[in-house]
Amino acid sequence: MMKILHSALGIIFAFALMFTLLITSVEVVTYWTPGYYENEYEKYDVLDDVHMEMDDLLDVTDEMMAYLRGNREDLHVPTIVNGQPREFFNDREIAHMEDVRGLFLGGLALRRISIGLIVICVALLLVLKADIRRVLPKMICIGSALFFAVLAVLAGIISTDFNQYFIMFHHIFFNNDLWMLNPDTDLLINIVPEPFFMDTAARIAATYGVSVLAVFAICLIILYYKTSAREPKTCLHGCGERRGDRVTQSRERAQESQERACTVMANDEAIE
Repeated sequence: MMKILHSALGIIFAFALMFTLLITSVEVVTYWTPGYYENEYEKYDVLDDVHMEMDDLLDVTDEMMAYLRGNREDLHVPTIVNGQPREFFNDREIAHMEDVRGLFLGGLALRRISIGLIVICVALLLVLKADIRRVLPKMICIGSALFFAVLAVLAGIISTDFNQYFIMFHHIFFNNDLWMLNPDTDLLINIVPEPFFMDTAARIAATYGVSVLAVFAICLIILYYKTSAREPKTCLHGCGERRGDRVTQSRERAQESQERACTVMANDEAIE
């Protein structure tokens, strides 16, 4: 029963860790990758579509990303478009970005919950006096393999028709049609076209895959050394066997010497 409880806590730990790594991978790509947006804007000639200078567009991007993290109250961002001062986002775009912000902040909140679960699982395993160095690596390997396999299948399905599943994603997570923007009137859809989302999704998948494989490899190494430590250590060249032979030979020689001494004493007594 106790082993089942230990395994259950280990699996919860593993799934919470996998979700934490997933959200962190999104954050790494969208916030911590230097020059990412500039490279994407150049790649898809975004400046020509929105008639802006790169510095102005990057300033707008910084304000937009700060808003999504909750570090900015609104999206009223003044800028220069086609040589004229104006606000970058119109009312429809602002309304849609409010929904996106709610989704992003929800993901960050779930990550905090996952981290809390990780801490709770470790604490309970310590209270239950479980062998954490064995339980956690083993369950992380199993949990990460299952979690990664499910996401890999989903990624494979999505890659067959990204546009179809991109639309499905919006229908699932948004309860309105504000995400359906017009390239002729809405600048937002021009700076983040569909290929931009494809690139971002691919980079997130790669970042997440590397992080999961790294955790998986570390756990395998821990399990390997944990298992090796339990096995009796023997000399590859038969040192143990030779040592045992020498001990046996020494005992035999001692016994022979004792027998010879007894024989000599018996002979002396007989002569007397």
